[in-house]
Amino acid sequence: MLTVLAGLGLGLSLIVAIGAQNVFVLRQGIRREHVLAVVIICATSDAVLIIAGVAGLGFVISAAPWLVVVARWAGALFLLAYGLLAARRAWRGGETLTIDQTDASAPAPSGRTAVVTGTRLAPVVLTTLALTWLNPHVYLDTVLMLGSIAATHGDQRWLFAAGAVAASILWFTALGFGARYLGRWLRTARSWRVLDGVIAVVMITLAVSLVVPVLGG
Repeated sequence: MLTVLAGLGLGLSLIVAIGAQNVFVLRQGIRREHVLAVVIICATSDAVLIIAGVAGLGFVISAAPWLVVVARWAGALFLLAYGLLAARRAWRGGETLTIDQTDASAPAPSGRTAVVTGTRLAPVVLTTLALTWLNPHVYLDTVLMLGSIAATHGDQRWLFAAGAVAASILWFTALGFGARYLGRWLRTARSWRVLDGVIAVVMITLAVSLVVPVLGG
């Protein structure tokens, strides 16, 4: 049990930090668009990477560091593009929450709830996959760090991995489905412009942070 809790604690400490993936999950949760699919993709991807790290994939990445470099540049370009799109939404505005009587989880003043609908599943899935698998920090955190620490637990390393996987499931579930309660403060076009502005700053900052060490080195 202590080994499982160690994996759970370390997993949460690595996942909870603000990042592109968490920002996207938060936004989808607030919009209530394909939240289950987003949560499943994020949690499953983390589980695959954690298991791969415990199984020894970290040695492969250590032997071929160019894989991380490729992920770094691809991720930076994607984050920059996503950040610019968010900046354009913030600049142009026009996005608001619409009323849907079928969802009663966050009551509006009229007794109905505010829900955003309309985005197709495929673009959301592709964006979630890109934000997850094109982020080099994901490989460093899950494959290398968690894999290396799990190895110190010897025969109990898979219990450590189970705790880390549980941390991922708990976090993304709470973030995705808990974000909907923020919807009551995001019913105006102005509030969405502010949110998209924050998202743009976070995404572009992360994109720059990915390539600055490479340019500086």
